Amino acid sequence: QVQLVESGGGLVQPGGSLRLSCVASGITFSLYRMGWYRQTPGKQRELVADITSGGSTNYADSVKGRFTISRDNAKNTVYLQMNSLQPEDTAVYYCKSENYVRYFWGKGTLVTVSS
Repeated sequence: QVQLVESGGGLVQPGGSLRLSCVASGITFSLYRMGWYRQTPGKQRELVADITSGGSTNYADSVKGRFTISRDNAKNTVYLQMNSLQPEDTAVYYCKSENYVRYFWGKGTLVTVSS
């Protein structure tokens, strides 16, 4: 079955950095668009960044210049490098894989930015 397993979340001070990882299994990873989304209580899940199978990237305006998404097809892994973190980045971060016919979600990893 398909599994997406996120890791790398935690508590970080404002201005700090974290790198999230999402390892996929059960899919032909290289053929899927991969994305990172985040959600806070009472709000809709929102796109943070995504990367196509060809390596094209897209970012939410709120994270441009601070976050970088990348993928390693040999490791079936997508990364999100998060720099200059701010309290408003606090959320559960989810990994998503999708192609034209189906999509899958991971269970999420919590990122807390606080002093």
